[in-house]
Amino acid sequence: MELKELRRAVYEANMQLPRRGLVTYTWGNVSGIDRASGLVVIKPSGVRYEDLTPENLVVLDLDGRKVEGDLNPSSDTATHLELYRAFSALGGIVHTHSPFAVAWAQAGEDIPCYGTTHADYFYGPIPCARTLTKEELDKGYERYTGRVIIETFFDRDIEPTAVPGVICHSHGPFAWGKDAAQAVYHAAVLEEVAKMAAYTRMVKPDAAPAPQHILDKHYLRKHGPGAYYGQTNNR
Repeated sequence: MELKELRRAVYEANMQLPRRGLVTYTWGNVSGIDRASGLVVIKPSGVRYEDLTPENLVVLDLDGRKVEGDLNPSSDTATHLELYRAFSALGGIVHTHSPFAVAWAQAGEDIPCYGTTHADYFYGPIPCARTLTKEELDKGYERYTGRVIIETFFDRDIEPTAVPGVICHSHGPFAWGKDAAQAVYHAAVLEEVAKMAAYTRMVKPDAAPAPQHILDKHYLRKHGPGAYYGQTNNR
């Protein structure tokens, strides 16, 4: 993908965040990567969405060196870079402070898979990564946020393409996808299933997760080798 095209895609993905009610003020960011060149495009730090343009996005390499742009990149850049380096399937990453996902993060709980809407997109609970130690925070808060997410997926043997999102304890959600647009899509779904799970707990505090065979059916009919959801020519 040409850099100009990537800038446009990441810009459009960022603009979806306020449109979909996933951010308040400047509380979020989207990045995208061109794997061929190793270049990452990301929202600049603290810039209002109404002031954002494709041209004022920041371009960096995977070591965090600025390649293009006059503004400072998102304060969460180091987290994005850690995830891109660890998970080669990721083409776009989103961070928001969407309220229902944040509520689960502040409670320090995984978002359980209570039903088929969740199972259509996330193959199991959405994990809550542990809190950072003070030592990790002092060494590099954003960098270690990424490392703790990576640790969570490796320790629990979770495939990041099967569970395209996480919540960070006391912080909020990150979501990802094959590109920036799909990452935003997953961020929106993550917020919706977080809301559904919270409502489920309100109705029945001891509600049980969906049975494994229901999870298998709904996830695999969209994502498995014999997937049949949607139109064949769109798969």
